[in-house]
Amino acid sequence: MNASCDVLIIGGGLIGLAIALELRLQGASVTVLSRNFKQAASHAAAGMLAPQAEALPLGSLWDLSIRSRDLYPTWTERLTEITGQPTGYWPCGILAPVYADLPAPPEPHASSQPTAQWLTASVVQQKYPGLSAEVIGGWWFPQDAQVDNRALTHCLWAAAQQSGVRIQEGVAVTAIQNQGSSVIGVDTAAGTWQASHYVLAAGAWSGDLLPIPTYPRKGQMFSLQIPLQNSHLLPLQTVLFGQEIYIVPRQNGQLVIGATSEDVGFTPSNTPVGVQQLLANAIRLFPSLQDFPITELWWGYRPTTPDESPLLGESPYGNLTLATGHHRNGILLAPITASLVANWVLRGDADPLLAAFHYSRLADSKTV
Repeated sequence: MNASCDVLIIGGGLIGLAIALELRLQGASVTVLSRNFKQAASHAAAGMLAPQAEALPLGSLWDLSIRSRDLYPTWTERLTEITGQPTGYWPCGILAPVYADLPAPPEPHASSQPTAQWLTASVVQQKYPGLSAEVIGGWWFPQDAQVDNRALTHCLWAAAQQSGVRIQEGVAVTAIQNQGSSVIGVDTAAGTWQASHYVLAAGAWSGDLLPIPTYPRKGQMFSLQIPLQNSHLLPLQTVLFGQEIYIVPRQNGQLVIGATSEDVGFTPSNTPVGVQQLLANAIRLFPSLQDFPITELWWGYRPTTPDESPLLGESPYGNLTLATGHHRNGILLAPITASLVANWVLRGDADPLLAAFHYSRLADSKTV
């Protein structure tokens, strides 16, 4: 039996670490059990903070996403203050180009997106001279942003450790033990771990531990490097969120291209068809990319639910909280998830938004 703590977090990805840090900063003793830090979905993301560009529907997910995006400046600043490490947060805005031959994306919600602007083809081509001539215009979202997801994840790991969170890497939870309506421990190859409270934040693997409707959705991605001699060909200072592809420029000259969405379980690896699809769509949007060197290929698993919204808050067990199923919005929703879950765990403070993400809404999909 391992030593107990106030809160045990099952999952050492971005969501689990963000919650652990927030709990620790509020005085709780926290242990994180991380199955494989390198496989966390946050390593395989692009880091877009794009609730407006993604045209999320008005409602609870929209409200949650906007609140979280607006937390990012102060949240990342605090992480850097703790660690001295960068997070790559960049309020660069996002352009959503539009093609004539594809279904037009929904227009931004006028009442909730007063800063969104429609840019005509001539304006878009003037601002982004390398953009495809097929683009007939685009929506500009100045409040959307990006973060370097890998830098953020490593910074958050360091912040949690430096703040006193106990992180156990390579410890996979194999079962959750319960007695009636309470969790009494979790089984691992390293023995049983106990705590006063538990948080399930195991991403795409959460459904292996509780019968909740979470499952993996594979995404393939790759990156390019702008050659120094050709840097004038791609003066990108903003994210391009296309109708078939997104291109995320980093400040170091890297371009992150993504992403496929594949319902193939935990099937690993990049595939020729997946990479070909991404390449074709990226080159169509920005033709000069065809001559840039590919620097990396990778894939990851989004933790998805039937309605593509997270499971947050209560579980069937009084001392276990859910924080999983964020689909493609895990990076975006990390700050607000950490805040809401920590307040719920420590004080029972139930933000009104939590009710919309209660596990019971998906009871017909797979009961707990």
